[in-house]
Amino acid sequence: MSDTATTGGAASRMPRFLRKVDPAVATSFACIIALLVFGSLYSTSFLSPEYLLQQLKVASFLGVIATGMMLVILLGQIDLSVPWTVTTGAMMASAAAAFGPAGIVLAIPFGILCGILIGLVNGIGVAYLRIPSMIITLATNAVAQGLMVVYTGGFSPQDSASEAMRWLATGSLVPGVPNAVVVWALIGAVTVFVLTRTTFGRSVYAIGNRERAAYLSGVDTRRIVMIAFAAAGGLSAFGGVLLAGYASKAAQSMGDPYLLPSIAAVVLGGTSILGGRGSYLGTVAGVILITLLQSILSVMQMPEAGRQIIYGVVIVAMLLLYGRAPASR
Repeated sequence: MSDTATTGGAASRMPRFLRKVDPAVATSFACIIALLVFGSLYSTSFLSPEYLLQQLKVASFLGVIATGMMLVILLGQIDLSVPWTVTTGAMMASAAAAFGPAGIVLAIPFGILCGILIGLVNGIGVAYLRIPSMIITLATNAVAQGLMVVYTGGFSPQDSASEAMRWLATGSLVPGVPNAVVVWALIGAVTVFVLTRTTFGRSVYAIGNRERAAYLSGVDTRRIVMIAFAAAGGLSAFGGVLLAGYASKAAQSMGDPYLLPSIAAVVLGGTSILGGRGSYLGTVAGVILITLLQSILSVMQMPEAGRQIIYGVVIVAMLLLYGRAPASR
């Protein structure tokens, strides 16, 4: 019997759910377990339920931002406007909260709306003006930075987060479960439904596989791309709103630490950087993996420059392993 036949027979005897597991997702979860074991060697409290719940809470902020990044990467695009979209959402929500009762009510929606507007500019530039996503998103990031510097005069913003923002980021509606984790879970559930059960989700994958083929099959590719970028902008801004609530106020450049980790989390989870392939479960695994890695590097007192080098190496390694594989048709 040939080796091929033997391999095929062994694969057929595997449980059905194991045959469907993405190797990248399985690798990410294996790395999570390895990091937990490694971290426990540094601190006995690393595996305590309190510490793990705190890490999950921290991961939820990155998870919300990475959700938007995943939508864009599935299209075969990239969003480099994340840093100041996050900061703009946080600053504008905090600023709105200073305008009395009406401002407090509208603070969170206003912050998200600012992110959606930034995403719309990105989407229109990519979809209708055919500007490369790397260029237009880098430009909008610079514009958002300039507008926020003008707004604050270059100083730290004086506005504080509203009580609703603080409660959303640090409170616990369900005893023992942080609200931020619940928010991430709800956003994740909606994202999974949209990507797997709607025409929009199928169109996103189709465009990522081959945009021209999707267009010829009747998909309004420009509208889908624009909506995806707008959603990514809104999610980044919402992540900023949560961060402002967590820290009780916004800060200059508070979104800078989330660009590379959000890309790395998506790529680590097996989403092809070339578009057209990826699952949200993989993104969840990537977010948790990056968060645990950050925690261990902090315990090891790794400087920020070293962390950025590690994120870059991770992205390149995963691109070499999975990014060049043909996307499923």
